[in-house]
Amino acid sequence: MTVSEPSETVTSSERAALDQLYTDFAAANLAPLWTQREGLMPNVPQPDAYPGVWRWSVLYELAARSGELVPVGRGGERRAIALANPGLPGTAYATPTLWAAIQYLGPGEEAPSHRHSQSAFRFVIEGEGVWTNVDGDPVAMRRGDLLLTPGMRWHEHHNTTDKPMAWIDGLDIPFVRQLDAGFFEFGSETLSTRDTPSRARNERLWGHAGLLPVGAPTTKASPLMAYRWESTDAALTAQLELEDEGFPGVVEPGHAVVRYTNPATGGDALTTIRTEMHRLAAGCRTASIRVAGSAVWQVFAGGGEIELEGELHTLKTGDLFVVPSWAELSIATETGLDAFRFSDDPVFEHLGLDRVNRKEEA
Repeated sequence: MTVSEPSETVTSSERAALDQLYTDFAAANLAPLWTQREGLMPNVPQPDAYPGVWRWSVLYELAARSGELVPVGRGGERRAIALANPGLPGTAYATPTLWAAIQYLGPGEEAPSHRHSQSAFRFVIEGEGVWTNVDGDPVAMRRGDLLLTPGMRWHEHHNTTDKPMAWIDGLDIPFVRQLDAGFFEFGSETLSTRDTPSRARNERLWGHAGLLPVGAPTTKASPLMAYRWESTDAALTAQLELEDEGFPGVVEPGHAVVRYTNPATGGDALTTIRTEMHRLAAGCRTASIRVAGSAVWQVFAGGGEIELEGELHTLKTGDLFVVPSWAELSIATETGLDAFRFSDDPVFEHLGLDRVNRKEEA
């Protein structure tokens, strides 16, 4: 039971003594549990982050204007514009554990080398012609690709074309900040390589489904830095085809999902961030779901409607939306929809804090 005050009538001297007790608590940097239990241990998660939608048309236009006015170079390092959740004022966080941003690289531009403790990925909504060099291994970035940069790996980007390119970045910056575990180092002022192969060395070694290179060292995060759209698309297509043929594979009717995994372990591709691609067939409506833990979604292709904590939002290609912990979400589409999702699910699962509540449609 939460007790904030004595339940019986108190005398003036007792009241004075109680007031002095609380004053002394504060002076000693102490706080009694009985005055704050409900805030510390609510019945269900009460996130500070707000659910919300960020429109790709707005993001891209602002990023393009930034490209005309703000150079890429040392100090700022990247022309990245973060989703700043209004429920988390004073931060540039999408949720208490996830950071999301649009990054814009102009024609011929180079983003210098650095490395950091935070795990990172890039997901490409449109365009090609940029390479990201990860520890000197040049990785092509193309539409629909997921590109990884696990913590403390040197990385840099360069645009080889006469057109700009934009993508989304996802990092665990807020989570690492809360743990006071962040380190950052500047790299070389010049690119480690200007090679532009169609397949990186890590893809040639690790990009063979179901085949493990026995002589290669393994790491906690995925040694594969590129997950290509062609493979993702084929896997999603096969799930829905098999559903039509009467075989299992989808998570619910008309809803195919693939998770990007570490080919050496079968676990999540990044240790603190889960990455998935969802495909909803035309006419699909998902069950309403609540998840302990937060997520950011981006519509990759098609469009539809979400109901997020009781509010309806119509979405188009490129739009992003944030789902705080325990916020109720359902998705519907008349014409079909592909959406990329990243979340803090691995953290919650490793800590034994994961919980899901699914409400099927009546």
